[in-house]
Amino acid sequence: MALQGPIPVTFDMVFPHGCYIVGEVEPVKDFDASTNGRFVQARDKQTSELVWQVSVMDADPTVKAAQKTVSVKILSPVQPVPPAPMPGLPFTPVEFDHVTATPYVNGSGRLAYSIKVREMRAPRTAGPGKPAPVAKDAA
Repeated sequence: MALQGPIPVTFDMVFPHGCYIVGEVEPVKDFDASTNGRFVQARDKQTSELVWQVSVMDADPTVKAAQKTVSVKILSPVQPVPPAPMPGLPFTPVEFDHVTATPYVNGSGRLAYSIKVREMRAPRTAGPGKPAPVAKDAA
């Protein structure tokens, strides 16, 4: 079978209505290598890049409240910096590039997906369900 490992997808496939940062960018702990009092950051098995994570809220109005917040893992040699907040919005809109989805069976026996990305950035353009860029006042 040609599909092995993470499956390449687009940002719009995962978040067709966009998403918003609702947490800090944090290093992911390697539970096997970490010991009592010694934190070891996880590395991606395929690329050996450091793994970071950020919680985002899916803007899709049809997603159930309990499933709105998703943890996105970011592969990067340095801690990624979130885009600047947009004036007038309670949450910061964000988009991701080089997105992959890895299916797995979660603890309750349901199919779930681990989302990994290579880049985090501010949205480039407005689209369905995405906020339009805020115009700056001409002074």
